[in-house]
Amino acid sequence: MKNSYLLRLHFIVFLWGFTAILGKLISTDAPLLVFYRMSFAAFFLYLYLRIIKKESIKVTKILLLKLVGIGSVMAFHWLFFFQSIKVSNVSIALSCLSLSTLFAALIEPLVFKRKPDWVEVIIGVIIVVCISLIFNAELKYKLGIFYGILCAFFGTVFSVFNGKIFGKTSSGNIIFYEIAGGWLVISLFFILTGQISSFSEISYTDIALIILLASVFTAYPMFESVKLMKFISPFTLILTVNLEPVYGIILAFFIFGASEHMSPVFYIASLVMIIAIVINGVIKSKRKKEDTIAESKPL
Repeated sequence: MKNSYLLRLHFIVFLWGFTAILGKLISTDAPLLVFYRMSFAAFFLYLYLRIIKKESIKVTKILLLKLVGIGSVMAFHWLFFFQSIKVSNVSIALSCLSLSTLFAALIEPLVFKRKPDWVEVIIGVIIVVCISLIFNAELKYKLGIFYGILCAFFGTVFSVFNGKIFGKTSSGNIIFYEIAGGWLVISLFFILTGQISSFSEISYTDIALIILLASVFTAYPMFESVKLMKFISPFTLILTVNLEPVYGIILAFFIFGASEHMSPVFYIASLVMIIAIVINGVIKSKRKKEDTIAESKPL
């Protein structure tokens, strides 16, 4: 039975890895792509919660504001992710996501008011060195790396603050209001900048691909990951999610060909980053087991 849960987990991580492929296939620019992705994803989530599951989506005003705020951070994360792909390629955007480990090591202690974990910091520094090597080896993609770094930063901020409000309402409500909140922020951006007219510039092919992105590759894996948390340990979940860049880079290599072929330095540095992230997960898991054993011992 556990193998079936692991198979489902790898499948949704594969779907997340494929979002970068769709981001490159969709020709419209990043802001409009994110606007439509969040629009359709919020719509599908609402249908699922209210029509299929018939759940209440009521939350307090304070919690609603928090969810909208976190959702706006998610919107920036997606915006910079797709912008990185547009100005460089899938491999660059996905490799930069590894910097989330360093950002988490610095941001999480501040938010949760705990001491910094120096193992996380050291592993984060190793990842920074790897990104620096990639930057020097792939200087033509420097703008893509810049947007990729911003993507990793906002993704980390989103994850950390999401952890703060976990359990205050249903997981479905959290996901729905965050995505709807992100959509609201993107909408205000288009209104304030007078770019509403650009809505008509999107092709039917792009609309079809974005609907696919919003449903199969956004709403579904989000709900599936929440369900799997009941059967799979957080360590296994985090460790497997770290395979997203691996799946994405391999897929991009075979689908897009020459535009995704990188230098040997890129692949060596990416491998080192993935190994560092795995080591970090193993150390955390070992510490947690030791703490659990220590707490269970009689005084």
